[in-house]
Amino acid sequence: MTDEHVFFDGTRVSMKKYRSARGFRIIVHADSSVSLTLPAAVPYRQGKLFLERQREWIFQRMSEARSRFGNRLLARGTHEDLARYENQARALIRERLDYFCPLYGVSWKKLSIRDQKTRWGSCSRQGNMSFNYRVVFLPEHLVDYIVVHELCHRIEFNHSKRFWALVARVIPEYAACRIELRHM
Repeated sequence: MTDEHVFFDGTRVSMKKYRSARGFRIIVHADSSVSLTLPAAVPYRQGKLFLERQREWIFQRMSEARSRFGNRLLARGTHEDLARYENQARALIRERLDYFCPLYGVSWKKLSIRDQKTRWGSCSRQGNMSFNYRVVFLPEHLVDYIVVHELCHRIEFNHSKRFWALVARVIPEYAACRIELRHM
């Protein structure tokens, strides 16, 4: 995984390459940042060309995110919101689970994407993972924190010091992420 940041019409875009990526994927986050996932073998210049071709779509999504959620991402959505963003959220979470599971030596059984009013994610003792569809509007570092948090519950099903030490192995700035999520 490598990163490159570019500015696209004044908007910061984080481009990341993943060996497991099969195609291009754009995510517009609530803070108006944009992420582009590329297959590892694709040059960044092709990513920039792809962004240019998707210009109108990107700005439309930025506008939708601001008008729908403003500063309250956990405000109750509609069934249409869930239907619209569920597949994108599922793909994003699956990609991050595939990345982080080997780091912890854990697995998961079932993935659910829901419209949750007070939670970003949860994990059952059986290994079933559930995530809020609104993760698609979060910056990457917060999505990673949420996924890692839930994966660590596969090892420690509590919020003990051991649990937070597990989270800190991959997300050392987890405390700042927690604070940031409380203000969403």
